[in-house]
Amino acid sequence: MLRNHPPPSQKLLDLRFDVYAEPMRWSEVRAAHPDQWLVIEALDAHSENDHRVFDRIAVVDTCPDGRTTMKRYAELRRQHPQREFCFVHTSAIELKIEERLWLGIRGLRATDLPA
Repeated sequence: MLRNHPPPSQKLLDLRFDVYAEPMRWSEVRAAHPDQWLVIEALDAHSENDHRVFDRIAVVDTCPDGRTTMKRYAELRRQHPQREFCFVHTSAIELKIEERLWLGIRGLRATDLPA
């Protein structure tokens, strides 16, 4: 069953999204938004085997292309750093989000590595 989800507004983004949008599973998101770039928010997620598993997600925004999606994702991360956003394309059959250790700008230096 496809659900009609209104486009998100800034008011919705300012609040917890799961209060206003019905949480969806990835298969439902793919059916509702075929062949589209999306910014999604993990409403309920956990880590498993070096991957993030999104149990419940909400579609935050749809975008015309990957570059626009990445820009929108970065904007949302700056505005709401405590929330878990991700950018995806609905052509993916499974939602596989690999967890990586973020080393920041400096990263490891050669002097930090064992000899």
